[in-house]
Amino acid sequence: MIVRERFEQELKDVQAQFITIANRSIDALKIAFTALIEQDLEKALKILEDDLDINRLEEEINDQVILMIAKQQPVATDLRRLMVLVKAASDMERVGDYAVNIAKEAIRIGKEPIVFPLTNLQTMCDKTVEMLENIIKAFTEENTVRAKEIAELDDYVDDLYGATIVLLLRAGIDNPAHISQITHLTFICRYLERSADHATNIAEHLFYLIKGKHYELNN
Repeated sequence: MIVRERFEQELKDVQAQFITIANRSIDALKIAFTALIEQDLEKALKILEDDLDINRLEEEINDQVILMIAKQQPVATDLRRLMVLVKAASDMERVGDYAVNIAKEAIRIGKEPIVFPLTNLQTMCDKTVEMLENIIKAFTEENTVRAKEIAELDDYVDDLYGATIVLLLRAGIDNPAHISQITHLTFICRYLERSADHATNIAEHLFYLIKGKHYELNN
């Protein structure tokens, strides 16, 4: 019983670390996009610095899970739970990386006046953040119904991504003098779309945890 109690406490600790890395990555994504909107280079540079902490958190989760598997040799649901936490933490670390990429693009644009309306990109960012925040709640509650609803939102982001890319390509043709900035904005659009994909990945991890089978939720 003491061994089981120790395992459950260590599991709670890993779950708490996952929530921390999730919140840090989501905040980084929001701040990176705000840095773009405000053309705040200091804010963008801070994202690059803070990413080291996000990377460290993921490494700590990986190390702790490996140690728990070695010591406790968990099976069935316990093992699935640990592996899902590792995968979900990796997804959130990638969101942090995309936040860094957006911050770098914001730095490259610098103080140059924005020549393309950012309305669609703002909507993509807002929807992606909403998806990520909600999937973390669903993950914590182990709520597969909510997880499926969140995954379905990915179609909306994908459609908006496709439409925005078309507009950016047209803007590049119409404004060749600003092709560099438009290219940076195109990359940002892609990073937002990929971040939303990671919310769907976590939803799929949750289904695997609960159902014991792999599901493709964005097909």
